[in-house]
Amino acid sequence: MRWLTLYARSRQVPASAAAVALVAVAVWALNQGGPGPVDLGVAILVLTANVAAASVGLGGPDVVLERTAAIRWVPRRAAHVLLIGVFAGAAMLVVQAAGAKLAPTEVVLRDSAGLVGLAALGAALCGAQLAWTLPTGWIAAALLIPAPQGRLGEVIHWMIFPAGTTASTATALALLATGTVVYALAGPRQ
Repeated sequence: MRWLTLYARSRQVPASAAAVALVAVAVWALNQGGPGPVDLGVAILVLTANVAAASVGLGGPDVVLERTAAIRWVPRRAAHVLLIGVFAGAAMLVVQAAGAKLAPTEVVLRDSAGLVGLAALGAALCGAQLAWTLPTGWIAAALLIPAPQGRLGEVIHWMIFPAGTTASTATALALLATGTVVYALAGPRQ
């Protein structure tokens, strides 16, 4: 159990958890007594903030030391990515269960999976300190650039389409799988 505590502290898990909790409390407080459901774009921005806050822990203080350690990193890295997705999505669902009107559960699950895959890919390509750039950049583009018609729009703007959109769900799952595998095998960039 000691290694888990050391791992969590080296990956800034307490600070990330506090940031996600703070975002959740703020969203809950701002959504009390509102006229109706939150705009899907706002809900996805909140989910992106959760993933970005947690993604800073995708690398430790010394990347070279991690590559020379005599432990199996692949399952630990994959588990870390999946736990970030679960934690980010669960925080949003808890706020929703507490009375806030947010995105449908299926959209939260789909988008947390895709966003955490993007964050893992960002950590592998840019380093853990910049892992937040891919999910944040993609959501910014999706919210600011109009979606093309047809399947291309559903793929490019996957996170803002309603639940049940096959192309959007497939894109999110592909991003999760790709990001998790690349990060688990390669680790964060130095």
